[in-house]
Amino acid sequence: MRLYLPVFRVAALWTILLSCVAPSSALAGVIARVEGVEITEQDLQLAEEDLSGAIPQGLAGDQKTAFVLDYLIDMRLAARKAEADHFAESTEFKRKLAFLRDKALMESLLSKVARESLTEAETKKVYETAARAQTPEIEFRARHILVETEAQARAVWRRVLTGEDFAKLADELSRDPGSKGGDLGWFIKERMVPEFAEAAAKLQPGQTSEPIRTQFGWHVIRLEAKREKPFPPLEEVREQIERYVVQKAQTDVIMALRAKARIEREASSSSSAR
Repeated sequence: MRLYLPVFRVAALWTILLSCVAPSSALAGVIARVEGVEITEQDLQLAEEDLSGAIPQGLAGDQKTAFVLDYLIDMRLAARKAEADHFAESTEFKRKLAFLRDKALMESLLSKVARESLTEAETKKVYETAARAQTPEIEFRARHILVETEAQARAVWRRVLTGEDFAKLADELSRDPGSKGGDLGWFIKERMVPEFAEAAAKLQPGQTSEPIRTQFGWHVIRLEAKREKPFPPLEEVREQIERYVVQKAQTDVIMALRAKARIEREASSSSSAR
């Protein structure tokens, strides 16, 4: 006997409802029967969604299917026993069933809204609006050489001024092994400690700073380039954009329903909500 979380969410009770009202001929892909009642692939999919985090990590393929099927079998047996004991006639059960029915219907409506709202045209429209609204921000690309003392930093600085290759000096002398050739890539000022950021921002591409001190040591900085930070390409942020499109469409539907509805709140419930 397996142990499950003691929670019957929408999918689980909806499976019971479907088994009661849908003729067996309408359901395809029968994978088991419990006391003559069919369990279908649709039931399996609903149960898997319902269990979600309750499925042990590492289960996959046939093992995962067997786990979910066992859950469905146990649920059907427990539901049959509960019905025989007249649980379905209790006020508590009817209240819970009504709540879960409303929740399932709401989720069906919002799923339809999501499908209809998530078009490529709307995704691109939201992306382009977000790109236009981006506040201009300057990015810098720089190299640095990090050493322990000011004397070492000034010696490095003089060698750079005489024409030695900055990247080779960085590989030879820098205490920052994480930056090949001293290259820090593109960054905005907020990513760096203030002393470093201010020194880099004062340079023009191709210029080298005098030694500066930060909490990490002494730096000689060479600015390679600067630019206005580009907005990420659509494919890089598609997931966030699509999530926004769906959530906005669903929120708009709910707010429109609220605007048309007559809603009355009792004083006690309003107080407790606050």
